[in-house]
Amino acid sequence: MTGTEMLAPAAVPMRVVGEDLAHRFPGTDVLFEHLSFTLEAGRTVAICGPSGCGKSTLLSILAGWEKPWAGTVDRGGVRRVGWVFQNPYGVAERTALDHVVFPLLAQGLRRADAEPQALEAMGLFELEYAADRSFAALSGGEAQRLMLARAVCSKPDMLLVDEPTAQLDTRTAHSVSHVLGNLAGHGMIVVVATHDRDTRDACQQVIDLADYAPADPAPDGSALKGERP
Repeated sequence: MTGTEMLAPAAVPMRVVGEDLAHRFPGTDVLFEHLSFTLEAGRTVAICGPSGCGKSTLLSILAGWEKPWAGTVDRGGVRRVGWVFQNPYGVAERTALDHVVFPLLAQGLRRADAEPQALEAMGLFELEYAADRSFAALSGGEAQRLMLARAVCSKPDMLLVDEPTAQLDTRTAHSVSHVLGNLAGHGMIVVVATHDRDTRDACQQVIDLADYAPADPAPDGSALKGERP
């Protein structure tokens, strides 16, 4: 099975539409406001902005884990959401291949059929050499790439990735950025929260949260902590 077959496009067109979003947590300043966008299958989207601007929070809103303070999100056609967190996690004694095979087994494949697909996904992130290593023996960068390979095998409709290159060296980060930029071409919506310019440049669409920072507060601070402006 080829990579194109493994990541075959969904039959129903998918899109996620955000309308006039704003978010703040109780007792804190507004992170962003008046944010509208359309995310479509076949496009990789970078969410950028300075630290603390709400990149990870926006991922949570897209996943449906967090309700926006204002505005709406329509996830039409999106049934399965995958998430790759900034800090990788796994079972220490299980092999890297075990971790990537698991979502394929959960889909009903036999181990013999799942392993070639898992190895192909690992190959996307230059990780085949580590297939038989235990998770505990992987470096931080290897573990991060392993989580990306596992997410690919989960075949989500929308893949959310939080700072994927934070633990990678420059060469590997460039390679991973290139792969992420191409993944959406296989029918997924891919959304990447990143501070890395290489990753941003590899994406077809950019949402810069610095452009949606709240207006300067009124003297009483109402523009930031009271009712929505």
